[in-house]
Amino acid sequence: MDSPDSPRRSTVTDRRFKLGLTVVVAFCSIAYELVYSQFLTVFYGGTVVRYSITIGLYMFSLGIGALLSGQLDDPESNLLRTEVYLSVAGPVGAGFIIALNSFPNVAFPGKYTVTLVAAHLPIIVVGVLSGFEIPLLDSLVEDREGSLFSAMGSLYPRRVVRRVMGLFFSVSDSEGRSLSEVLGADYIGSLLGTVVYALVLYPRLGLVVTVLVLGLLNALAALAFAAWTLTGRSETLSRPTVGNWRAVLVVGLLVTGTYGGLVANGDAVDRTVTGAYMGDRIADEYRPGSVEIDVQSYDTTAYQRVTMYERRVSTHAGPEQCLRLDSALQLCDSWVDSYHSGLVDVPMSMYDDQSSVDVLLVGGGDYIAVNHLRDYNVSVDQVDIDGEFLEYTKNRSYFEQFHDDAYEYDRLNTTVGDAYTYLRGTDKEYDLILLDVPGARSDDALPLYSQEFYTLLDQHLTDRGVVVSWVYSEYTYPQHNKAYHNTVAAAGFDRHLPYSVVEDLDGDGEYERGEQFYVLSDGPTPRPDLEHARGAYVRNNADRLGPFEWQRLATYRGIKPNSVFDPNYDIIVGYT
Repeated sequence: MDSPDSPRRSTVTDRRFKLGLTVVVAFCSIAYELVYSQFLTVFYGGTVVRYSITIGLYMFSLGIGALLSGQLDDPESNLLRTEVYLSVAGPVGAGFIIALNSFPNVAFPGKYTVTLVAAHLPIIVVGVLSGFEIPLLDSLVEDREGSLFSAMGSLYPRRVVRRVMGLFFSVSDSEGRSLSEVLGADYIGSLLGTVVYALVLYPRLGLVVTVLVLGLLNALAALAFAAWTLTGRSETLSRPTVGNWRAVLVVGLLVTGTYGGLVANGDAVDRTVTGAYMGDRIADEYRPGSVEIDVQSYDTTAYQRVTMYERRVSTHAGPEQCLRLDSALQLCDSWVDSYHSGLVDVPMSMYDDQSSVDVLLVGGGDYIAVNHLRDYNVSVDQVDIDGEFLEYTKNRSYFEQFHDDAYEYDRLNTTVGDAYTYLRGTDKEYDLILLDVPGARSDDALPLYSQEFYTLLDQHLTDRGVVVSWVYSEYTYPQHNKAYHNTVAAAGFDRHLPYSVVEDLDGDGEYERGEQFYVLSDGPTPRPDLEHARGAYVRNNADRLGPFEWQRLATYRGIKPNSVFDPNYDIIVGYT
C-alpha cells in the first residue's frame, strides 16, 4: 500500500497514451479508405468491385509501408511527420478523386481508364503512410511499463481471460510484447473506424464533411503526440526540441485550423462541393452545351443522396425542377404527372370495383403515388426503407404541390423497412403491387431487381393480382432490358402488358414517348379501361395511350437472371 507521501501514479501513462494514439490513427486510416471506396462507387459504379479493390490495395500498401519503415530512424519525428502527412493526404486524396471527375467536357482517348486508375492513387498513398505507423509506434512502446493488459488496469477480468485462453493455447506473461499490443490497438481502431463511419459519419455528415473531420482528427492526434513528447511526459528515445519540429508543427497547426473552420461550416462546404460535382455529373449525361444545371439542395439520408436541381434543356419548353436519388433521376416537373398516372391510374382502370382493391406500394417515399391512389379510395400498404426521406418530403413545398398531404390518407398504412423483410413477414396478398423504386444505377439496387425479390412479389398476389413497374427502354438500355426480362421470367411471370405515357416536352404540340411501364402477370390478363381512370392526365390523353395488348414475356439465351447470390451486373445501368 502506498504511503500518504508517495507520488500518485498518473492514470494516463506513456504506454496508455501511445496505445490510445494507435486506436485514433487506425480509426482515421481505415475511414479514409471507406470514403475513397464510396467516392469511387459514386463516380464509377460497382459497389462490390470498388470496395473489394480498395481493401486489397489498402492492405497491399500497408505491407509496402511496413517494409519501407525499416529505412526510417528517429521514431518520434517520423511518427509526427507521418500523422501530419496523413492529415493532409486523406482529404486531398478525396479532392483529387472529385477533381478527376469534374470536367465532363474534357475528352481524350482512354479517358475513362486513365481517370479510373489515377483515382486509386490516394488509396495507395494513405495505405503506405499508414503502414509506417505500426512499426514506429512499436518502437515507441517497446520495453515500457507493463503489458497492454496492465495498461488496461481493471477494465477486464485478467485471470478469467488467461484461464479461458489456457484451455486452448499455451499462455505466458505478455510483458514486453509491444508489437502484438500495438497491432491489437490498431485492429480495435480499425473496427471503430468502420462502425462509426457507417453508422454516424457518412449518414449524418456525408462524404465531404466526413473526410474533413477525419483530417482534423488526424491533425489533432499529431499535435497531441507532439505536446506529449515535448513536455517531457513521453519516455522518448531521443529528446526532440521545438526547433527540430518547427516546420512540421506549423503545418499541423495550419491544417488543424483550416479543417476546423471548414468543419464548423460543414453544411456550406458540402453544398458547394456536392453542388458543383452533381451539376457536372448531370450535365455529362447530355450533349455538350445542351443543358444548364443549377443544384439547389443536396441531402444525405442513411440510404441515399437526395439532390434537387433546376435544369434547362435546349429541347424542352422551359426550366423545370428535378429530383435525383443517388445517381438515378426520379422525377421532373414536366413528367411527374404523366409518370404517376402511368404507374397508378392506368392499372387502376383495370378494376371495376376499385375501392375493393388491396394495393402494395413499394417505395413511393414522395407520397405522390399515394395521392393518386387516394382518388380510388383503395387500401394501401406502403413499404419504404428510408424513413428520413419519408419525413423529408412531407413538408417540403416542392413535394407538397404534388402529394397534397397524402401521408394523412386514412386508408394508408406506411411501414418503414426493407421490402424483403416485410414480404417475408406477412401472409397478406394484394390485387395490385406497384414498384415506385429508384433506377438500377448501383449495386445497392441489385436486390430490387433480383429473381428472389420478384418471386416474393409473385407469392403475395391474389388470383387477380398483377405487378406494375416502370422499366428502362429496351432501345436505350438493351443489356439491362434482356437481363430484366430473364430475371422476371425466372421468378414466375410469363406475360406482360407494356405501355408508355406521352409528353409534349418542347411545347410544339407534338407528343413524344415518355416513361415505359410493364404490367407483369403469371395468369390473369386484365385490360385497362381508361374510362375508369380518375386522373386528369389519363382523361386528357386517353387517345394517345395504348393499345393495351398482353404479350408473352420474351427471354434471351445466354443471359442469366439477376440473383442476390449470383448477380448479373448487366442489370445495372451504366455498369462497367
